[in-house]
Amino acid sequence: MKKLLKIIGALLGVIVLLAALFIAVLTVTEYKPADRESVSVEQGSGQAPAPGQPLTVLSWNIGYGALGDNADFFMDGGKMVMTADKARVDKNLQGIRERLAQEQADLVFLQEVDIDSDRSYHTNERRALSEALPGSSSAFASNYKSLFVPYPLPPIGHVDSGILTFSSFPVSAAERVQLPCPFSWPVRLGQLKRCLLVTRIPVEGSDKELVAVNFHLEAYDDGSGKKAQTDMLVSFLNAEAEKGNYVIAGGDCNQVLSTADASWQTTLPGLWAPGLLDAEAFGESLTPMMPENAPTCRSLDRPLAGADPSAFQFYLIDGFIVSSNVRADALETLDEGFVCADHNPVRLRVTLLP
Repeated sequence: MKKLLKIIGALLGVIVLLAALFIAVLTVTEYKPADRESVSVEQGSGQAPAPGQPLTVLSWNIGYGALGDNADFFMDGGKMVMTADKARVDKNLQGIRERLAQEQADLVFLQEVDIDSDRSYHTNERRALSEALPGSSSAFASNYKSLFVPYPLPPIGHVDSGILTFSSFPVSAAERVQLPCPFSWPVRLGQLKRCLLVTRIPVEGSDKELVAVNFHLEAYDDGSGKKAQTDMLVSFLNAEAEKGNYVIAGGDCNQVLSTADASWQTTLPGLWAPGLLDAEAFGESLTPMMPENAPTCRSLDRPLAGADPSAFQFYLIDGFIVSSNVRADALETLDEGFVCADHNPVRLRVTLLP
């Protein structure tokens, strides 16, 4: 019996030692971006926008090409971790590319774009998506990098992902601005380091800039992270608006706007619920907006394909924010039926006021 206990004790000791070593490796290799970092820009061949010019802006959380209508996800009450095989990732990306090519928007804000992750079979999605918008400038900012995410079972594994902005206009500079992270060590080792991707575009005949801001705010926190990140976003956008710049921000808020008519959005018991985005917090110089014609996101507690949509959980959590010198002309959700991603793209048509 003593010999057996010694063997068991030794095995437990080895397991604890290996676990400690693994956490140490993740700690040493943890992604720790600076508060502000310059981002390289792949320049396109477009011309600068001018005051009075109408623009089209598109925002879309593409679910790293693996959250189509066949998928559920463990963080939303589903069972899957690897939510698509390689063929389905390729099919989803093809559908996303086709829609982007069809829209030919002047600004495109994409979230959850993998460039080297196990969950999307190491597909460089930035490169794949660039094929849909030839001649566009682009900038990419990482917000989820981990050598290995060890949970659940099977684990998420290696992740290298971020947010991607395309512009049909020349870009003078791009910057990654770190948002507050609500998680502490060691939980934060497997969490996103969320950020703003700020793209600066010269405006023809003006000393002002068009400041395009792509964002993806916190999802799975207790609410404090969403608030801290929203406060920083609002502060940043107001500072740019006070300079007289044209400000257009878009992305996944993981919150529903307080002024939006989302009476159809009733959260089913036990499912993820979005936060509340207070429209008054943006002040007089900024206008937040979300399209109300169709949901922008679906729940991932179960696959949508084959399910009864009338009994499904849908959300309104994606939208835009513009400064007072940008006139919003039309806003809508492009209803793709969530075939290629768990979010629908949202489109805004605006005019830069002289």
